[in-house]
Amino acid sequence: MNYKKALLEAHQRILPYIHQTPILTSQLLNDISGAEIYFKCENFQKMGAFKMRGALNAILQLSDAEKTKGVVTHSSGNFAQAIALAAKMLGITAYIVMPKNAPKVKKEAVLGYGGIVIESDSTPIARELKADEVVKEKEATFIHPSNDIPVIIGQGTAALELLNNQPNLETVVTPVGGGGLLSGTALSAHYFGNNCKVYAGEPNEANDAFRSLKSGKIESNKTTNTIADGLRTQLGSNTFPIIQKYVNEIICVSEDEIIDAMKLLWERLKIVVEPSSAVAFAAVLKRKDIFQNKKIGVILSGGNVDLTNLPF
Repeated sequence: MNYKKALLEAHQRILPYIHQTPILTSQLLNDISGAEIYFKCENFQKMGAFKMRGALNAILQLSDAEKTKGVVTHSSGNFAQAIALAAKMLGITAYIVMPKNAPKVKKEAVLGYGGIVIESDSTPIARELKADEVVKEKEATFIHPSNDIPVIIGQGTAALELLNNQPNLETVVTPVGGGGLLSGTALSAHYFGNNCKVYAGEPNEANDAFRSLKSGKIESNKTTNTIADGLRTQLGSNTFPIIQKYVNEIICVSEDEIIDAMKLLWERLKIVVEPSSAVAFAAVLKRKDIFQNKKIGVILSGGNVDLTNLPF
């Protein structure tokens, strides 16, 4: 596949539907980190997260016949909202499989965007089986939250915009959960960066990607007791090989480090970011030996926060 061409085409395809999100800087955060940081603010994206990009890119490439049957995904978080809103914008039915214990606020957001919520048990296998049932029953197209190539390419357009704006970035840093954002970013950095390296932050409490790079095979998590709820998923068959090939290192951070980074972003950039977003910045603060005196981009992945349950 010609990833360079795919990224450029995806960006043009989704451009009428997305926000080209702002890039913010802070002299104080530069001083604290010792780096020159450009924050790509996907918390300002439609539905509040980068996942809108991948959802739109995937749905826009369906045939007319596929569009009439609708789309299915399983997600308890931002991808559920992204598919629901993207489908609504394009006049398509979206069936969203969500675990019964998903936060009420997230279910309400999906319903508010016009998605049809179908509940499942909370295990990943239960979600997948329920999604398979819906695909068979409705003849709808399944879109994976992170592992489908059109989703990965769509997520990579955030870094493409960042590099168009700052072509001399030495490094880009993202969070990693399922790896859609990280693998898409790694492709953009490879094809559009100027010897641009890619790093990711990951919670210690859900460090499957870190372990996967070490072992050479996809690892899973026994527990995912992290405040970064968007990063509890594991890498997939498409995201993992791209990450293996193009990502320099995954940096694990503690829960306290995530909270401290999140607090700094709220206080100093004056923006709302979710814990998963703060993981990338936490990695920069932790590993000053890597990022010192470098010009770096940090992708702030989203800002969908339960304001009644803040960690500070």
